Parts: sequence; structure tokens; C-alpha cells
Amino acid sequence: MQMVSDTASRYGVAASTVSYADALSTISRAVQHYEERLELKPGVVTRVAVGLDNRPEFFYHWLALNALGVSVVPLNPQWQSAELEYVLSHSEASLVVVLDSTAQAALASIATCPVVSVTDFDTNGDKGKTDNRVALNSVGRMETECALLYTSGTTGKPKGCMLSNEYFLATGEWYQNVGGYCQLQPGEDRLISPLPMYHMNAMAASTMAMILTGSCIVPIDRFHPASWWDSVAECDATIMHYLGVMPAMLMSLDKSPRDQRHNLRFGFGAGLSGELHTAFESRFNVRLIEAWAMTETGCTVAIIASEEPRKVGTACFGRPPDHLDFRLVDDAGRDVAQGCPGELLVRRASPSPRYGFFSGYLKDEQATQAAWEGGYFHTGDLVYVDDDGLMHFVDRKKNVIRRSGENISAVEVEEVIMEVGGVQAVGITSIADEIRGEEVFACIVATDASDAFAQAITDHCLGRLAYYKAPGYIAFVGKLPLTATEKVQRSELKTLACELVGGRQCVDLRGKKKRRG
Repeated sequence: MQMVSDTASRYGVAASTVSYADALSTISRAVQHYEERLELKPGVVTRVAVGLDNRPEFFYHWLALNALGVSVVPLNPQWQSAELEYVLSHSEASLVVVLDSTAQAALASIATCPVVSVTDFDTNGDKGKTDNRVALNSVGRMETECALLYTSGTTGKPKGCMLSNEYFLATGEWYQNVGGYCQLQPGEDRLISPLPMYHMNAMAASTMAMILTGSCIVPIDRFHPASWWDSVAECDATIMHYLGVMPAMLMSLDKSPRDQRHNLRFGFGAGLSGELHTAFESRFNVRLIEAWAMTETGCTVAIIASEEPRKVGTACFGRPPDHLDFRLVDDAGRDVAQGCPGELLVRRASPSPRYGFFSGYLKDEQATQAAWEGGYFHTGDLVYVDDDGLMHFVDRKKNVIRRSGENISAVEVEEVIMEVGGVQAVGITSIADEIRGEEVFACIVATDASDAFAQAITDHCLGRLAYYKAPGYIAFVGKLPLTATEKVQRSELKTLACELVGGRQCVDLRGKKKRRG
């Protein structure tokens, strides 16, 4: 593992490189600490929440807890009180591990379980006195829960996806063997990723692939366009992971000789627009390999355009692998004709159709069964297959707003806005954003339709939710489009938002949405 200078300075630590041997010693001492001082024994504690960002400490504590058969609940550092209260309660975390005493004090008033700082852990002792075997004697089994990741749903609070050891290993093995333009070089690759460790891409795909091949993971605190190529050069990265917003920001930079002074073989990601994809590859001499997967599916049925024809610029994400059994269906569940968009339903074409998938949604068996209705996992993504048998992404059926790679539940934002006095009704939808993909748009019925009240609503959201979930636009309306059962008519709401954006009724609040720290 390597921490480059830019990320290290932002975290207030020294840039460093950690060998697998040193990491194992640190993990072993963390295991001993959990066993001896905190008495985290198998069967006593099920889950531990960790708020450790993309720092080396995250990896140490995750793997130490896994050795004890304990599941981790990664915390998004942008979450505010409403989100933290929900996740810590819903997950029934028995312990929260955070960075320092400041974070410890902040969470103490929210968590109903003990909160400890990593400064309480003695992981820097005499390495010679550490028995590394302790970290290898894992008590977990393949089906044991390894992590609980929260992903935004469509009808309420975020769902907790239970991910097993099998899930993580299957994802890493897929990446290890995918081949083509994504052929990994064991012991030699250096994968740089600014994606957060509370998402499956970084936690499962990137990390597990590097561990299984004995290569190096280079986690970045987050994406910084101005220093990106310096970080790539410093760690001599061979692989980069991206989301659609990253290439757009890099293309906006002034051209420089450093644009092609790198050793990157490929980028792995999703969400690129057509013209941008072609222009990026030409300017930076890096193939950007588009792929499809979800938190729930992991990479066991991932689809990736790692071989020609990639059909760059057409939202093509590759040919379905032989082990994928899929259907494309209309709203009535009927198979669509060749070339027509349909919802993608997936499973493994094997005696174990759910191999490598998530284990289910925590405390929501009804949602789990609905997702697997008919024996296939319903992705909610609209896809078509062209005449060459390649898949192309069209749109999402589900009401999730995707802003800069973050999934945002409309219902979650609506619930927080309804806490504001004077708000009578609210409907949240997405509006296109050329930089971030999508932005949050709020149509609100209220007793006050002033710009000042719009600012107050946004301030309330920023205090209760991660900054990216707050509305980027607010439009005050006389009424919301409703169905016969008084539910918000989502398709009509989206049409209304497109009509209102830029008009006198619409307040642009995007400037208030700023990342903390």
C-alpha cells in the first residue's frame, strides 16, 4: 500500500509505503487489541462501524476484524446526524472506531454503543514480539458477513447490503482473471483509486484484486483534478479507477506535457459520455474500460468492455460473460426484442445462481425477495443488446439520483426537508448536470416562497445530510404532480423540473454544496 504526498498532507500524516509484511504485523496487533482489551470475541460482537476514510487504518482494522469473524460497517465521512443515527441504529453496531478524540466526542452523542479512537490501539509496538499467525486464524466461513454497505433505495432509507467473504473473494477473483485490456500483472501493478472505501468498487474490486495478486493499492483521499497526474506519477500507477465525473474534470484542465507522462495501462470505471470517452483516450493515451456491476451483484456477474470491439462512445459496457444468465424485460416482465431496451435481470448460470451476490438486505427480507423475484436479480437498469451481442446502458428505472458517483435516495432527502417548518409538500428528482452527471432538484410547496427560505431549507439539509444530498435547485410550486393514490408522480415531477430549471421560480443553490474538510 502507498500513500502519496498529496493525500498524506491532506490527512496530516507522512507519505509512506507499507509492505505486506508490515501490514500483517499491524493487523496482528490490532487483532490482539480487539481480543484482549475490547473483548471482541466471535459470537459476542457482530458488527463494528469504522469511520477511517481511505487511510491505511481502514485496511488494518477491516482485516483485523475480519480475522475475528466480525463484520465492518464503513461510515461515509460526509454523513451528518440523521444518516449516522439511522445507520448505527439499523446496523446494531456494537462498537464504533474513529480517527481521533474529536470524532469520538462527536459520535458519542449519537451512538448507543461505545466509540473508540484508533489512538487507543497499540499497533506500533515491537514487531518482533508479534505473532503474525493470529491474523491468519480467521474464524469466519465463506458465508460469514464481512461488511455491511449501505446503498440508497428507491422507497425509503438506505438499505444495508450484507456482503459475505464469498462476495469479496469472488469479486477479487473476477478482476484477477478478467484479462484483455485489464490483464493484471501480479506483484507489479499499482492501482490508484480516489473512490471511497465505503463503496464496493474500492473496498471489494480494487483492494481484493491487489491483495490476491500481491500488488499495490494506492488509495487517494478523494479526487483532486489539479494534483491527479502528480499523484499518478509519484506512485508510478499502472491502473486507475474512475467514475464518469473524473475524466470530465481532467479534460477541463489546460493541456500539459504531463498528460501522457505516465505508465497507466488502463482505467476501470463507468458512466462516460460518448464524445468525452473518445477525447480522453486520445489526449491522455489511456484506455478507459467501461464496466457494469452493482453493490448487490458484486463482480461475479460483472460485464466489462475489456476486449474489442469496445464501441467507444456508445455507452457500451461489453459482452455478457458465458457464466451470466440474463434477461431483458419490459414493465410487464416480458422479454424484449433484440435491440430494444429492457430492465436487466441477472444471475449466475450455474447450480448456484446467487454465487458471489450479496446475502440480502439487512432486516428487509421483503425487499430481498422482491429483488430476486422470479429467480433473477432485478437491477433496475435499462439496457439493450446490439446486433453484435454487446450491451449498452440506457437509463435507470429506479428513482435514485446519481451525483458524482454517489447514489442519493429521493425519499431520504424529502423526509429531511419535511422537517422544516413551513414546508407543506416536497418532491425530489434529478436534473442533468454536465459535470456531476445529475443534480438534486426539489419541487416544494411551502408557505414561504422566498429565496431566503430556499437558503434556509438547504442549510437545514446540509446540517442533517451529506452535502451532496442537499438540493442543488429549489423551485417553489403551487402543487406537486400526484397519482390517484396521492403519491408523487415521479415521471411528471422530472418533466416539471426540466421546465422550471433556470426560470424565476427556481433558486440555484449549487454553490452552497461544499465538501467538508
